[in-house]
Amino acid sequence: MIFTELATQETIEKTVAGLESRNIEAIVVETKEQALEKIKELIPKGASINNGSSTTLQQIGLIDYLKGDGHGWNNLHAAVIAEKDLAKQAEARNRALFAEYYLGSAHALSSDGQMVIASASGSQIAPLSFTARNVILVIGIQKITPDLETAMQRLYQHVVPLEDQRMKKTGAAGTIAAKILLFEQEPAFMGRKVRVILVKENLGF
Repeated sequence: MIFTELATQETIEKTVAGLESRNIEAIVVETKEQALEKIKELIPKGASINNGSSTTLQQIGLIDYLKGDGHGWNNLHAAVIAEKDLAKQAEARNRALFAEYYLGSAHALSSDGQMVIASASGSQIAPLSFTARNVILVIGIQKITPDLETAMQRLYQHVVPLEDQRMKKTGAAGTIAAKILLFEQEPAFMGRKVRVILVKENLGF
């Protein structure tokens, strides 16, 4: 399977239905610019936010947008990076786990609505699965696969090698899929809001 091929409209519609059957709101936009505007609409001024490392968020312009002062959000991720005292940084990192909004992406998404998200450190797993009251994931439609088995193949055969190369170019040691979250559904009793913004472009790995 070609893991960079954009999904068809029929597949997108099936995926939207699959996500919504799992209590995950699906929003479809045409472009990365529209994805960024949708995020701005969804997060109220004054809300606390956190985000994971994400090529997709970089590509849609969110990371650069957060560097400015105009967003009006309490950027807890930035606070962690800015803090140089290790003890205070640990405290800031713990606070970031409970941000009102967590933003990220997924590495693969089955057309039935199952999301696969891998992490080398595991730092994204807690807010994605439990601590954040609102989760917004931006996913390029090339990440949609026919089923969960193919989603896992996409992770190991496509995403991990590319991310490993990217990190080594920065001087880092590389990456591993040390911890993998299979996001099957969002139980209603949790009282959280999970949204997926599907972008009709090739974004991320």
